[in-house]
Amino acid sequence: MDLLQKINDKSAVVGIIGLGYVGLPLGLEFALKGFKVLGFDLDPRKPKLLAEKKTYIKHISEQKIAKAVDIGLFSATTDFSRLPEADALIICVPTPLDHHREPDMSYIINTATTIQKYLRKGQFVSLESTTYPGTTDEVLLPMFEQAPLVQAKLAEGEPIFSEGGPFDHTSALHPYTDEESFSHSSIHPFQVGNDFYLAFSPEREDPNNPNYSTSTIPKVVGGITPTCLEIAVALYNQVIVRTVPVSTARAAEATKLLENIYRSINIALVNELKMVFDRMNIDIWEVIEAASTKPFGFNAFYPGPGLGGHCIPIDPFYLTWKAREYDINTKFIELAGEINTFQPYYVVERTGEVLNQFKKSLNGSKVLILGAAYKKDIDDMRESPSLKLIEVFEKKGAEVEYNDPYVPTLYKMRKYNFDMDSVSLDTVKDFDVVVLSTDHSDYDYESIAKNAKLIIDTRNAFAKRGIKGDHIFKA
Repeated sequence: MDLLQKINDKSAVVGIIGLGYVGLPLGLEFALKGFKVLGFDLDPRKPKLLAEKKTYIKHISEQKIAKAVDIGLFSATTDFSRLPEADALIICVPTPLDHHREPDMSYIINTATTIQKYLRKGQFVSLESTTYPGTTDEVLLPMFEQAPLVQAKLAEGEPIFSEGGPFDHTSALHPYTDEESFSHSSIHPFQVGNDFYLAFSPEREDPNNPNYSTSTIPKVVGGITPTCLEIAVALYNQVIVRTVPVSTARAAEATKLLENIYRSINIALVNELKMVFDRMNIDIWEVIEAASTKPFGFNAFYPGPGLGGHCIPIDPFYLTWKAREYDINTKFIELAGEINTFQPYYVVERTGEVLNQFKKSLNGSKVLILGAAYKKDIDDMRESPSLKLIEVFEKKGAEVEYNDPYVPTLYKMRKYNFDMDSVSLDTVKDFDVVVLSTDHSDYDYESIAKNAKLIIDTRNAFAKRGIKGDHIFKA
């Protein structure tokens, strides 16, 4: 097979669609392993920075980018008409929730619509964006099968969308997925596994993890056909330590959901126990440490101010949404979501209780949030509980500022648009209470403890460093 040969001799061109926290490191791995990589992104800032060998993601070094660019194997563009240049296309776009906590499939759909216009015979497409089981074969497959008809209509100048708009994501059907569209035409649809190849392989990125990187995390792969799976495994084997083939794309889609639902539920459990044990005057962190000494049957999970990142707060709801199609209510998953979503409110309530002990009201108090990123030592603010904390504190009448060594300004996001810059830690003494939301390693915890009037520690960061005081409280 021509494509397999190209993969094996590294002459295949790899196209990465979406140069964010998943797509950029993956593209760099392919380039550094000898593949020519062409990155695609709608944001013109990214190709420009990459051409200048600059990074826009903290944990991805400029040295790595420079090496990939200098060897002539990595470039980026906003010109999606160049999609046919790639032999393999890997989709790494966001899959957020909408305001009703239902899947927002617009990024996948818009990307698939663009690919549909340019898909050529012999191309391989892999979806890495986390989504509900069935997306690859229910949404992408019919769209790519009809690519020849869509391309023909575009060439003739005909509209390719129905009156209802380009796509109705609630039905997950494109206007020209039905066979009737081809029955009146001499154009034949593409056949998956023959004319093109399609697979799903969930991303498993953990930004700034010191033990694992893109290339050292095993990769689950599911193809639409056996040939699709064979090509997917061959491609990912070139850059990933180990591929884990599964029977279908649906199984691969479900695997990623299980991984993050497992974490969401267990984090919800310790978050709930945190609130219970606090009423009982029991330290949840001490209990977890003690339970962790059991050599079997226990895995430690830790409480916090809420869930952050693009996976755990979002992915479980993709399954709950899809499960309703099968008349199943996922009560366990939804309960975990409720508990985790409540945590920022709990932190605010706890802060109000502590202030009250010192005859202070939350309304009018000056609050400093330490950390805007969703986890320590990164600059990623996606779904960060710190942002919810700022919103809730302000609604309670508090004057809120924040500090984060990796996030100098709170840029506009889908849910939030704060006009704030990170303040200096020299101002700690000026605040009525300091709320530690993200336990960055860069923080001088002893200095903070020495200068702060009150501290609410949501990460047990001070106790872990042996720093104690009557003005330090856990939440």
